[in-house]
Amino acid sequence: MFSDSKTSPARSHCSLHSDQRQEEKYSSAENSTTTPQHEVSHDEEYVSKAPDGGIRAWLSLLGSFCMLFCTFGLINCIGTFQDYYQEVLLRNLSPTTVSWIPSLQIFFAYLTNPVTGRLYDVYGPRYLVLVGSILQTFGMMMTSVSTRYYQILLAQGVCTSIGMSAIYVPATACIAGWFDKKRGIAYGIATSGSSLGGVIFPIMISRLIPRIGFPWAMRSSAFLVLGLLIIANLTIASRVPPDPRPVSKKILLGPFVDLKLMLVNVGFLLMTLGVFIPINTIAVESLQHGLSFTLSHYLVATLNAGSLFGRIFAGVIADIMGVYNTFISVSALAGVFVLALYIPATNSTAIFVFSVIFGFTSGAYIALVAPLVVKISPLPESGYRIGLLFFLSSISGLVTNPIGQAIVAKWHGDYTGIKIYSGVMLLSGTGLVFLSRLIATDWKLNVVF
Repeated sequence: MFSDSKTSPARSHCSLHSDQRQEEKYSSAENSTTTPQHEVSHDEEYVSKAPDGGIRAWLSLLGSFCMLFCTFGLINCIGTFQDYYQEVLLRNLSPTTVSWIPSLQIFFAYLTNPVTGRLYDVYGPRYLVLVGSILQTFGMMMTSVSTRYYQILLAQGVCTSIGMSAIYVPATACIAGWFDKKRGIAYGIATSGSSLGGVIFPIMISRLIPRIGFPWAMRSSAFLVLGLLIIANLTIASRVPPDPRPVSKKILLGPFVDLKLMLVNVGFLLMTLGVFIPINTIAVESLQHGLSFTLSHYLVATLNAGSLFGRIFAGVIADIMGVYNTFISVSALAGVFVLALYIPATNSTAIFVFSVIFGFTSGAYIALVAPLVVKISPLPESGYRIGLLFFLSSISGLVTNPIGQAIVAKWHGDYTGIKIYSGVMLLSGTGLVFLSRLIATDWKLNVVF
């Protein structure tokens, strides 16, 4: 679709040698000018020029914000649900058994992403978001009437998560078509919705449960999700025309032979093993250090409050320093802080301070992962490639909690081992993304990328 002619980048500071011809196909989404050797078709021109503003672009960004509030905002507070299930509703079951609920929620939210991503590329976001909205709302309502383990597993772990998957991919993929030079801050604003959701949902649920009970607390959350998803359905739009052509082997298998992309995929998989450990366990562990049940829920909220500012900050800096440079720097700090601050944190003050700092530094995990893929991918295939990244990470999402609980049991209830594991996984994943960046920049360090 894109010309194989030589491009003249207006913004990139690196020249790629070994992958020059492939990067020429991708450069229209990252560069502002091209020198074609043939007449550019309408679709090529339409795809290559992002307006970086305008009423439709900002309305789509609003829709993305609402969708991420409802999807990852809910995932970001799974520690609150695990705490309640483990201490109250399912207290007769072991922590490892209960941990499969949030694990399945992450797993199914990621697992179906290649399918929803391809559906987005072919048909656009409209019907995909509508179906996802119905599934997520229905799943949350069914969770509110569930009293048995298998019922919660199916309603929250499966139905709600599949709905989230149909919503999340369009929320991230459509931004790349509307924003180019402001892409970093656009993703930062959109993904701050998930942080805001991660602040509101834990406080809302923990305050409502003692007053109206868990069923109506869950229904109230479902009504909030429904209202925001109605706004999203009315505002979300893709600027890139749908591509209804039959899927080809090149599109399906191309990402698997792209070394740079696979390094990012595996790196993100390892980071997923680490980043959800503090999110899932900080509330439960804090009870061992004397925090009350109510106050422990605010830890999840403060973590996500820090993440809100961290995601906007990461988006702003990414437009200046480059998305890869920003992601690698901030994510490495998140791993360091887990090892340096989380391990010795044994009182309420230290735990709250860590929750804010970790939330801020881990914000790039969600804010910039989609721009990482878009940076090295053809824009018309961005939905599928973003979905593939999350599909591979669904494996780590599935086993994160059970592995964590097994480590805690091995350490006889001490959380030090799981904290070491979290920090190492974050640093290892960041290292693979850094290697991808070195390959993409021909092993140059002092470049904006």
